[in-house]
Amino acid sequence: MRHGIKAISPLLVFILFYLATSIVVGDFYKIPIIVGFLVSCVYGIIISTGRPLAKRIDTFSQGAGSQQIIQMIWIFVFAGAFASSAKAIGCIDATVNLTLYFLPANMLLAGLFIAACFVSLSVGTSVGTIVTLVPIAAGVAQQTGFSQEMIVAVVVGGAFFGDNLSFISDTTIVATSSQGCRLSDKFKANILIVLPAALAILLLYIIIGADKMPPVMPHEIEPIKVLPYLTVLLAALYGLNVMVVLAIGIALTGAIGIINGDYDIFGWFSSINTGVTSMGELIIVTMLAGGLLALIKENGGIDFIIHTLIKGIKSKRGAEFAIVTLVGIVDICTANNTVAILTVGGLVRRVSERYGIDPRRAASLLDTASCCVQGIIPYGAQILMAAGLSSVAPMGILAYLYYPYCLLAMLVIAIIFRFPRRYCR
Repeated sequence: MRHGIKAISPLLVFILFYLATSIVVGDFYKIPIIVGFLVSCVYGIIISTGRPLAKRIDTFSQGAGSQQIIQMIWIFVFAGAFASSAKAIGCIDATVNLTLYFLPANMLLAGLFIAACFVSLSVGTSVGTIVTLVPIAAGVAQQTGFSQEMIVAVVVGGAFFGDNLSFISDTTIVATSSQGCRLSDKFKANILIVLPAALAILLLYIIIGADKMPPVMPHEIEPIKVLPYLTVLLAALYGLNVMVVLAIGIALTGAIGIINGDYDIFGWFSSINTGVTSMGELIIVTMLAGGLLALIKENGGIDFIIHTLIKGIKSKRGAEFAIVTLVGIVDICTANNTVAILTVGGLVRRVSERYGIDPRRAASLLDTASCCVQGIIPYGAQILMAAGLSSVAPMGILAYLYYPYCLLAMLVIAIIFRFPRRYCR
């Protein structure tokens, strides 16, 4: 028990350090998230006793440079390059102007949320949705007076709608395969929990934006400069790899910019360089988080969490709460909802069989809980990406993530009141 608590203590140190220092100075934006991770990483290496220091550092380094982390970093690099090169030729402004031209100001929040839900449902990835829509959302915020953190959070929330429901989402595929049920059946069990939450948040966004005055309309609309974002969106919807999609976007912005005279080839290269270097902090945070979580796993932290939770199960409702809590905590410890489901999927299946939980229900609980938690951790790839693309603090986004919070509330209600009834027998 003591060893288990010790194993997860680096994560607790990160949370407590960040909260304590923020409360003391009275500002949650004052403490850079990278400092919090540095403190917890050093602590994690120190307390990992029983092995030589060199081995502990190796574990940390392997986690920081794991395949998943490196893939994530490549996405950050390409996203930064695309965002910067598009901004340099006015693509963001042009897309924002076109959005404002067709969409009433009082429907901007609702419209962006619907767009994020649709795109994420189509492409099956929250990261891809955020890469595509956050720069546009940030531009809309600047021209309308909406809080930048709020409008970015709208996109992030919508992105998790599709991450949870899409047939081609990694989380959906892993959840259904681990529980032995069909994608369509899991969708039917899931939609009855997810849709009420989405509709409630959509109504909230309509109410928030109801008294919003329209911004001054631009005199000129430049459709050609909307083409890079439209192309990226269509390529993503077609199912291309997100890095291929972003590479196409970068090439297209370069071609349009050079032909249009917005910059020469060296100006294009300079904008790419600016975008890549702007992702530096984001990349470092991602690597530190990966290293820290590797230490926690190596020290038995995840195993401790799993065995602690399953010991207290006494009923079917208790088993469902255990499933939700289990995948949520593991997601906090791994910062990856797909990995969290993979880690606990086999155990959850055994628990479900023992307590008579429908496999479709178990898959739904797994996927929904992991998406809820992934949507509200400040060091998750999605929030870090959104923060990097919009130049806001990750903690600033958390306060406006209405959809993940509402979805989590709906999940708890669904367990307590046993609905959908069809899947709770």
